Amino acid sequence: MARRGRDARRQAREDRRVRWLPELTRGLPFLDVVSDEELDRVHDASCRILEEVGIDFRDDESIAMWKAAGAKVDGYRVYIDRQQLMELISTAPETYTMHSRTAGHDITIGRNKTAFVPAYGAPFVLDMDNKRRNATLEDFDNFAKIAQLEPSMHMAGGVLVEPMDIPVPHRHLEMTKSLLQLSDKPLMGSVTSRERAEQSLHMMGIVHGQEFVRDNCVSTSLANANSPLVWDQTMLDAVKVYGASNQAMLFSPFVLGGASTPASTVGAVAQLSAEALAGVAFMQLVRPGSPSVYGQWTATVAMNSGAPLAGTPEIDHINMLMGQLARRYKLPWRCSGGCSSSKLVDAQAGYESARNMYGVLMAGANFVLSTTGYLESALCQSYAKAMLDGEQMRMMYKLGGGLQMDELDPAMEAVREIEPGDHYLGTDHTLANFESAFFMPELMDGDSYEQWNATGGVDANSRGIAMAQKVLAEYEEPKLPDHTLAELEDYVGRTRAETSEFVS
Repeated sequence: MARRGRDARRQAREDRRVRWLPELTRGLPFLDVVSDEELDRVHDASCRILEEVGIDFRDDESIAMWKAAGAKVDGYRVYIDRQQLMELISTAPETYTMHSRTAGHDITIGRNKTAFVPAYGAPFVLDMDNKRRNATLEDFDNFAKIAQLEPSMHMAGGVLVEPMDIPVPHRHLEMTKSLLQLSDKPLMGSVTSRERAEQSLHMMGIVHGQEFVRDNCVSTSLANANSPLVWDQTMLDAVKVYGASNQAMLFSPFVLGGASTPASTVGAVAQLSAEALAGVAFMQLVRPGSPSVYGQWTATVAMNSGAPLAGTPEIDHINMLMGQLARRYKLPWRCSGGCSSSKLVDAQAGYESARNMYGVLMAGANFVLSTTGYLESALCQSYAKAMLDGEQMRMMYKLGGGLQMDELDPAMEAVREIEPGDHYLGTDHTLANFESAFFMPELMDGDSYEQWNATGGVDANSRGIAMAQKVLAEYEEPKLPDHTLAELEDYVGRTRAETSEFVS
């Protein structure tokens, strides 16, 4: 009977699960990792990189824009003086809002707000049978559904996985369609060519209205610098497409500390900050006032093997320093969260992801990409880990919200209600607050060994898989109007028919 009672209570908790959490409003103080004087030194170093070394913009149209803006240009090398840099980034908004297709689900990025976003770009999945295989469009759809149903995910995401069964020239069409159809949360668009960015933007317009997306942000897409010190034509073309329509971009160098940056934490920050600031500045040349997110994705390199590492203390330091710089520049900023280089959902995956994400939360990031499912240094997406990480993000959400001091007076009434040596389990205060006072994980097992063993001795990975199966079975599509879905499907079908399956 006791076990059925526990099962019934657990089922009741699941049935009452919150299906949407707004973006986190931070209730913790920001952590400044260096003094103002030391921050000035890092800022000065970044400015000197752009002034003295310069940065390549390997695109003729972009170079013409820099020349028109008065920057010193030598071939594809652009030298940006600090006064011009600061003037340009000052036009980027400190916060911006992404519009959802469901009323009340818009999210704000910047200042004391934090949004959690799923992982990005894995070509492999660790599936429900614990097999590592190529990702498919069915997997992509499944992860879009999981992101839709996970309360702590504030966006549908972008390249949730690479659907390897779809030809590359057609892949962005199917992914964008899935994100728009299977989720009502804001999304990330394709950035792998100008044409693909334009097609993604057009599909957003089918759902939100073409006029609406010319001026209103419904997406935040990725622009990775090629470290060290290169912005290439592919990324710059995407910036021009999305920036012209006031869609937000993440200017985040994808760096391997010690390989594509100096083998120094503060030296790495000086370089990647210069790269990110140059990207934000360029976005303001495209359209002043367009939402531009400063930041980075960082792994360190094992100097004895060259392997990328996650969850190291230096990554925490980099995130904390970048956050402090972002607050100086009054820019929203991005980093990555639940990252791991582990191949399995094991202790390494848990340690690395938790350490990364805790540092991110303390650093005060506004846009946290890759919070769920991430394995193998972004090469693999796990169903089990996506579910386990989602629960962790709900815990991080509560941690980041800080303490609620208005709880103190009612708690004092409970203290007065009982006798010394008694307990609080039957008090009115406990009965009114037991569901919300302390987080009750569904996927972390807190039973005794005997209870755990009697119910099958199920490990965390297996619990995650079972929850993924349950969530996908419960999924209900947030329906688009019939005419909108028909137009979206017609556009994808016509565009695929007009586009070769082969990469030119």
